[in-house]
Amino acid sequence: MATMATATESKTQQSEPKPERKPQRARMDDKFKIFCGTANPNLADEVCNFLGLVRGQAHVTRFSDGEVYVQILENVRGADVFLMQPTCHPGDMHLMELLLMMDALKRASARRITAVIPYFGYARQDRKDKPRAPISAKLVADLLTTAGADRALVVDLHAPQIQGFFNIPVDHLFASPVLVDHFKKMALPDLTVVSPDAGGVERARFFAKKVDSPLAIVDKRRVEMNVAEIMHVIGDVKGRTCLLIDDLIDTAGTLVKTARALKDSGAGRIFACATHAVLSGEAVENLAKSDIEQVVVTDTIPLSEAAQREPKIKVRSIAGLIARAIQSIHEETSVSKLFM
Repeated sequence: MATMATATESKTQQSEPKPERKPQRARMDDKFKIFCGTANPNLADEVCNFLGLVRGQAHVTRFSDGEVYVQILENVRGADVFLMQPTCHPGDMHLMELLLMMDALKRASARRITAVIPYFGYARQDRKDKPRAPISAKLVADLLTTAGADRALVVDLHAPQIQGFFNIPVDHLFASPVLVDHFKKMALPDLTVVSPDAGGVERARFFAKKVDSPLAIVDKRRVEMNVAEIMHVIGDVKGRTCLLIDDLIDTAGTLVKTARALKDSGAGRIFACATHAVLSGEAVENLAKSDIEQVVVTDTIPLSEAAQREPKIKVRSIAGLIARAIQSIHEETSVSKLFM
């Protein structure tokens, strides 16, 4: 049977110097290993670089009919293994890779498997919003456990209560420290933090407290999937610099309409930030034409070529945060201290 190989190969990628972010060197031993699928190997390499490790070798191949074949290329018996894989586009393919790699690690007698999922796909399907609809986020959580995950490490879930869908321990990281640091250095005058909807108020309130700024909320009514109608702004934004906070940017429809509503309410400069740059469809084009001056995202999801060329989009690395969390889990120390 013909195959098309897309093997993941070990390669070291130097991160930007961040002395304040870099954790102490991890204890070097043969029982601490990091593997990844094909979704975001650059992020995995950067995490390994922070920890002074070499990424574990795995072979990921696709048969001509699209089936995934996985082989772990080194001994993991008794090892504490961290498997990194965001379930970004194409989500089903990357999720299947993650499941099969965990099954391979489990059958190779790994002592503990931690699924490190920088972007947890299907998180927006966390409830039955219509009759006879699935709760997909719960199903994915069950699949991860069945495949062999002993614990999970995730970043900025769309809804924090998704942690309750898992029957294994979950460490929930927030990208806020990385994003707050970026905007503190910019020292924007007359800053107001804005939540684009009621569901993101808690996230925006935390951010506003960290940058010592007032908070505003935009009342949004969703008309249909990926289509939002902006109603009105709650809070004073007239003449102020506004910073829109969200967990992800998909089609960018919400951000663009929110920015328009803020401008109509007299706002000055408008910035935006989000953890996950999904950027599907015409998102990049929409952002380029919008009233938003700069969009800051993290590298939980690799950017498309179009997004990389767009000057409005700036990327901040989250590798240091993930690396310190992985080291804390391996050494059995507190992860929550990273946010104190």
